Amino acid sequence: MNDALRIATITPDNVDLACQIKVKPEQEDFVAPVAVSLAEAYASPQAAWPRLVYVGDEPAAFVMGGFDPDAEIEFFRCGIWRLNVSARHQRGGLGRFAVEAVLDEARRRGSKRATVMWKTGAAGPEGFYRRMGFELTGQEFAGQVVGAIDLN
Repeated sequence: MNDALRIATITPDNVDLACQIKVKPEQEDFVAPVAVSLAEAYASPQAAWPRLVYVGDEPAAFVMGGFDPDAEIEFFRCGIWRLNVSARHQRGGLGRFAVEAVLDEARRRGSKRATVMWKTGAAGPEGFYRRMGFELTGQEFAGQVVGAIDLN
């Protein structure tokens, strides 16, 4: 990808742009729309870490990390809550860039492990997360499998 990638906080100036990010139609059953994710972030402001990824000046992906070290369920303490890469920008490194941004934030906060959950299926994100280094934990939650990665 030639244009510079950057990550930005969601603000009143870019929230509409974030909400316009759409995945491929066959992926819609695997991730919530950005607007739903932002509503969840609003409801969990101490834990949610929503960000917009730009390619140059164009918003191209949304990622939301979650950081709640006191969460009762271990896999909600640190991880990736959402990742939406716009259909036209997929396979260009944006997903990897977004996930690495969450993992860098996790390390900055002192976390040693991060998790992600996904629904299984042909158009699902399992292959992507496994290539990123997430390993299956053997756990499931709300119909999703749990993957984890060590941050050492």
